[in-house]
Amino acid sequence: MMEEIFRKYLRAWLDVEIETVRATFSENAIYSECYGPEYRGLPQIMRWFKEWNERGKVLEWSIRRVIERDRTIVAEWYFKCEYDGVVDGFNGVTIADFDEDMRISRLSEFQSKAEHCCPYGE
Repeated sequence: MMEEIFRKYLRAWLDVEIETVRATFSENAIYSECYGPEYRGLPQIMRWFKEWNERGKVLEWSIRRVIERDRTIVAEWYFKCEYDGVVDGFNGVTIADFDEDMRISRLSEFQSKAEHCCPYGE
């Protein structure tokens, strides 16, 4: 169930579905982005989603794998977007905690470069 909710949330970014975002997070949720910003409470999360989508477009947000335990989900994914005319992408991981109503109460993102090298060869 948590994986399905998380997948719908990522799809909401691709489809710009703000009501899905509203339904995904608890009223007092905390959302920590991988590069520093933190949004506290559903009103801030909704504002960020709206403002971000005025300047950007998510082009891809694909899940590579998901791990569920108790009320926590860990998902590894690839994200690609166009923001202020610049296209960029990166790998990432989300750790999300769900409350008893199956809404996300805390979400933390972590980023990794999409391009990898093999310094010691294949």
